[in-house]
Parts: sequence; C-alpha cells; structure tokens
Amino acid sequence: MDIELGRGKRARRAYGFDEVALVPGKVTINPEEIDISLRLGDLRLPIPVLASAMDGVVDAHFAVEMGRLGGLAVLNLDGLACRYEDAGPVLDEIAEAPRERVQAVLQERYRAPVQEDLIGRRIAEIKQEGVICAVSTVPAEAERRLGLVTEAGADVYVVQGTVITARHISRSYRQLDFAQLVRSSRLPIVAGNCVEYYTALELMTAGIAGILVGVGPGAACTTRGVLGVGVPQVTATADVAAARNDHRRTGGQPVTVITDGGMRVGGDVTKAFAAGADGVMIGSVFAGASEAAGRGYHWGMATPDPNLPRGTRIAVGTRATLKELLFGPARVDDGSQNLVGAIKAAMGVCGARTIEEFQQTELVIAPAILTEGKLWQQAQQVGMGR
Repeated sequence: MDIELGRGKRARRAYGFDEVALVPGKVTINPEEIDISLRLGDLRLPIPVLASAMDGVVDAHFAVEMGRLGGLAVLNLDGLACRYEDAGPVLDEIAEAPRERVQAVLQERYRAPVQEDLIGRRIAEIKQEGVICAVSTVPAEAERRLGLVTEAGADVYVVQGTVITARHISRSYRQLDFAQLVRSSRLPIVAGNCVEYYTALELMTAGIAGILVGVGPGAACTTRGVLGVGVPQVTATADVAAARNDHRRTGGQPVTVITDGGMRVGGDVTKAFAAGADGVMIGSVFAGASEAAGRGYHWGMATPDPNLPRGTRIAVGTRATLKELLFGPARVDDGSQNLVGAIKAAMGVCGARTIEEFQQTELVIAPAILTEGKLWQQAQQVGMGR
C-alpha cells in the first residue's frame, strides 16, 4: 500500500534484510539432503554463491580458489588485474595509503589503460586450472570485448553498471543493444544492476541469462548517499524475481536472479533466497578471505571514478580462509562464516529441498528480529550485538 509523502506524492514501502524474518516450515529436512545448486545458462554451480567483480576481492588466484570450492568469482576486466602486468605493488599502495590520500591514490592508479593482452592472459590463468571463468565489463566496452573474451575461453560474460536498462538515451554515443549482444554471443550474458520490475522484464525479454539485483547496498558503495538512488534488497529482489516468474509464465527462457550486495551474515543470504533470488553475489565478506586480493581492504567499482566517486575504501581485515567463509568451521559467532552451512540449515528449518522451494518460504515484517532478547549481546558487543 502506498504511503502519502505530501500532496500529490506517494511512495511504496520497501524492506531490507534487517526488517524481515523467515517463518519456519511445517516440516523440516535434513540439511545434508538439500540441493542448493545454481543454473546459469547451461552451466551448473554446486553452490549458489558468486564473488563480486571488485579488485579488493577477485584476481585470477581468488577466482581459481572460488571455482574449486564450487562457486563462481567474477573478474573485473576494467580492474587493476587488466591494467597492470603485476598489480601487487599497486594493491599494496592502496592498502597502505592513509585515509586522507587513498581517494587520490585510487584515481591515479586507475588512470592506467586496460591492456587487452592482459584480458586474455587473465582468463587463460583461470581456465588452465579447470574452473569456470566469469568476467565483467562496463557496458561501453561490452560489444567490442565480446570476441576477445570468447576467444580467450571465458564462460560467463557480465555487463555491469551502476544501473542497467534495456533502453538508454544518448545523443553522444551509441546505446548497447542487449538483444543484439545476446544474439552475437555464445556465452551466457548477465546484466546488472537492476532493482525494478519493468526494467528487469525488458532485459529478460532481450534474452539475458542472468540479472544482478542491487543499487548501492554494498559495504563499500556510496551510491545511495551520492545519488540518493536505490531500493532495499528484499523488496528489490522480490520485484525482479516477480519479473522472472512472469517472463517464464509467458514462455520466456529461464533467467537467473542474483542478489548482489548488502549481505553481511548468513541470515542476510537466506533472506535473499526467500525473497526470490536464485543466487547471491557477495563482496565485503570475501574481501576478508586470506585469498582475497585487497590485503584486508575493500573498495567499490565506482570508487576510483575521476569525476564523481560512488564508493570508498573500507578495512575489513583478514578473518578466515575462503573455504572457512563458505563451508566453515566458523571461528566467530556473528554468522559471517560457513555461509553454505547457514543456507542449508535455514532451508532445512523451512522445509525446502531446493532453492526454488526456498523461494516460497513465508516472510514476516520483523523490525525487532535482530534486537529482541539480545540485550546482553548488545551490552557486551558479541554475537548479534556487534
């Protein structure tokens, strides 16, 4: 129901992860007998978890480790790995820069041009280890790079911007035609980011295989503050999932809905699935893995923008191995480790054998879900009180 903001202006209430809760099911299921696999085009992933195409998270080494564990890490073709033969010293400089200088360091280091030979070499480094390779590009370079990434052996092509639509108006440059890109590609095309039903439906009609949901929820993103744009992730996911369902109902091909950003702990991840996601994409949690590229730091894709930065560098520390973050054993009490275990346990409690069944889980609006009965945790800053 719309709420009146003022005369002639109404708004719809939207919900984030902290405002809702899952209702347990009428039956429970052994978590070890649950299927959490993810389909993306013709590809199958054992776990429905992707790592964000952010330079503080994914390089070729991280992508290989993520692939070996059953997930999928997306390499940013506009990132440092494709601008520098050896990005290590640049990553060290970003990690060591004081707070008052880090923005200038980022902007300076990202001025170096993308080297197309490095794109092919980074893809080869991932593929030679026998794992699925996903790469991300800005829309302006998507058509030009398609042949290069296909020839290099990439398996998934992500076209990613702050906001993506099927119709973009400009007099100064040519609009990317997603339908044409899909027709020209042997690779599944994933488009992002999107938070709105009709926009998602148009993109799905163009033939994309997957869609990223989220504008500004990431821990290192400042889009919501800089532009005032965004929709909380539970509502955004539900709206895009509704577009997916209607697309299928009218004969469209399957489209994988991936909630991108805003998830800090296992409970956030499970709520994304219950809201309608087929998979999740995570950045800041994985930036804290010992295998991550950022030396314990994390920054958004738009942080180095020379004109209007929409991100910041944050310190996340190095807390665990990637395997521990995904599969445990958890060594902390805040829910940020063993994410796959949390997914399976929640599905078992809710009586869902598959992700598709989990999407039917009842949700309730629960503003006290994180604080009810947690006085001692809050006072001592442990568990859910952090």
